[in-house]
Amino acid sequence: HGWPQNQATRASQDANSSGTAQVLPSTLPVQPEVAGSMPTSLETEGRPSSQSLATNTVPSYTPSVFTSTFAKHGPKEKPEVPNKARLNEIASGSTDAFLPIATDAPPSQITPRGDHPVSRLGIIPQADPLTTNKFYANLFLGGQGQGVWTHPYSVSWSQGSGNAQSWGLSIQHTEASQRAFGPPNTAIPGSPVQYFINPLGIQSLIMSATELGPSTVLTTDTLGTFSVNGNLQPQAGSTSSIKFPLVQGMGFVTAIYTNLQPTIQTGVFFRNVVSVGSPQSGVFKYRITLEDGKNWLLYAMPITGQDPKLMLVSNILLRGPTHWHGTIQIAKNPAGSSSESIYDHCAGVYATKASINGYVRGNVGAYQLSWTKACFSAGSRDPSSPLIMFALPHHLQSFDGATRSLVKNITLQTTTKGTATAVIADSWTLLESSLPTDMGFEPWRPTVGAIKGISSRASQAILAVASSEVDQDMGAQTNLNSMYFSGKALSKFATIVFTVHTLARQTNLADKGLAKLKTAFALFTSNQQQYPLAYDSAWKGIVSTASYALKDSGADFGSSYYNDHHFHYGYFIHAAAIIAYLDPSWLPENQNWVNSLVRDVANPNTTDSYFPVFRSFDWYHGHSFAKGLFESGDSKDQESTSEDAMFAYSMKMWGHVIGDASMEARGNLMLSVLARTCQHYFLLQSDNTAQPSNFIGNKVTGIQFVTEEWNTYFADGAVVPAKNVTGGWKGILYANLAIIDPASSFKFFSQNNFDPSWLDGGASLTWYLAYAAGLGGA
Repeated sequence: HGWPQNQATRASQDANSSGTAQVLPSTLPVQPEVAGSMPTSLETEGRPSSQSLATNTVPSYTPSVFTSTFAKHGPKEKPEVPNKARLNEIASGSTDAFLPIATDAPPSQITPRGDHPVSRLGIIPQADPLTTNKFYANLFLGGQGQGVWTHPYSVSWSQGSGNAQSWGLSIQHTEASQRAFGPPNTAIPGSPVQYFINPLGIQSLIMSATELGPSTVLTTDTLGTFSVNGNLQPQAGSTSSIKFPLVQGMGFVTAIYTNLQPTIQTGVFFRNVVSVGSPQSGVFKYRITLEDGKNWLLYAMPITGQDPKLMLVSNILLRGPTHWHGTIQIAKNPAGSSSESIYDHCAGVYATKASINGYVRGNVGAYQLSWTKACFSAGSRDPSSPLIMFALPHHLQSFDGATRSLVKNITLQTTTKGTATAVIADSWTLLESSLPTDMGFEPWRPTVGAIKGISSRASQAILAVASSEVDQDMGAQTNLNSMYFSGKALSKFATIVFTVHTLARQTNLADKGLAKLKTAFALFTSNQQQYPLAYDSAWKGIVSTASYALKDSGADFGSSYYNDHHFHYGYFIHAAAIIAYLDPSWLPENQNWVNSLVRDVANPNTTDSYFPVFRSFDWYHGHSFAKGLFESGDSKDQESTSEDAMFAYSMKMWGHVIGDASMEARGNLMLSVLARTCQHYFLLQSDNTAQPSNFIGNKVTGIQFVTEEWNTYFADGAVVPAKNVTGGWKGILYANLAIIDPASSFKFFSQNNFDPSWLDGGASLTWYLAYAAGLGGA
């Protein structure tokens, strides 16, 4: 690792460039790490998970850490919204979909407490609420060494691992050719592979410094909706640091050095490094080829403007000058000179954070992702210089014409989201032209809209079972030790009451059910359930107290640790929307409580200081992440696309009932975005291009989360007919059948010998009959 310089390097002229190449001897002391590792099992219960491969951490930037000299000559930052005129045109006469819900404290019955069991490891205090479910949470959880996926890159804190034994930030990019595939599932037509796995732990390049070692500390600051700053210091309290601005979709991995000797290391080994001059004033460029044959670009920008003359010391170490102040950017070059010229043009500029805004007019919505960017200003860079970011497939499909014209022919594979494509823009405008604005509480299908009436035959079938379902003990079924199961039961009974009142038009029976439903719901609004809610003032959110009481982080699916809040609270919000729809006088005493649940999951505006902006929904990915404050070797997960959509739908309907047009518009927009991303990444048609072609025959992506049900009903025979399934899954399958064959679905649910065990705890025969009938079954 410390070969003498005269043995480690030799200068030669690169055949394709006028630059100077530093090429190492062909004999290597150890083997390059080019394959990574493949995890053999995944954590499935929302608890901490370790990965069998190394991970990577992402870069971040904060002006406050720089010396006065650096502050004078270093990064300058400016928010850029280049297409503001177009957005204003869209916004004219429209509803702003991102107005605050409220800004006051949660209701007093939700008692504050500040003793959350997860410490805020390495987080520099900030005024804005801390995020819990974002892509970068591994930076402050557990051992801080698990990966962060910005797409198309992933990063992790190396912590002395690998060939390089580095303490810097490791960068990895995975090609499709590096994936491992499981065996074929011959029970499914086409025999698709059962799974695919992306390798972890390949330390392609590591941004580090000579001074970093076992005493190095990792801190984070400016935790935001789309970004975070990660900082490496030689030891706690040091004024020397590397700051990494970590932003989803970032085009470069950027590191800002303060008074350190920069090193670029690799576990894959350098094949050659070529210094190729300055594409811009003050920017010094290097081409890097690794032993896996992959090509990377490095841009060094010292604040002095002087050539840093990075020296190839060994096959794992490229080293710069001591006491250096400046910025280094790294990007993988997939397409030779054509993509290199674009990277040259954008070098020196990087995003530091992002924001979301949007508007809805009728059934058309537009939303915009805008980046605040910084640039290194010792040379020719300034805030008007171009920013390169990577878009996912669903972004490309939604871009308006002006944004689409800024797409470039640079593509890099992502791990689970298809191919990422470069865009040169400071903001993107995305359009959704088929918002489900006519979706209400009734049965609905996209081609028809809401079905507000059912046949007399259907009404008779519903009334034959509704009375017994209304007479069930709502209190016993809803006062459970789980917010999740309690919410499902409340939502079920609310749907029964709505069906009886609005579709079957039996108001007396509906009034009886509504009174019981209000009583059951009141237990929660008064916070008298088995495990009351609390306002966590540490992370700023509303949590179940189950884990506090039981000393079990997994209690109620990890709700106390911010797991699954959109699943749990979505059911309560849906039930509340129906109650308020049927009895508007119920609202004054209960609206703030329900609003607080919405705010916890999906606060849309930074003016609300009690909750982070969009805890669960990720506007870059276009869907939610379920996992909260648990270290995750395989990153965050979605878990349930249906319950993700259920939350957006519930929020939309609650906004409609309370007259919050912005909330309703936001729910419609989220539903439309979810429909798009689910079809790209989770629900796979035969022409899907985002997932591997030998995998899409599975039709659905996912994890084996509900292991018992999966093993019982599906694992041993993926094409077993629904009629042979037992338990709650049988009802779910036949309810879904109504989408394509409502008559057969209605026939199943209206049979005289229907077995109640075929109903899930959150489902009712009343609603399934109404749903199948409304779609044309009777």
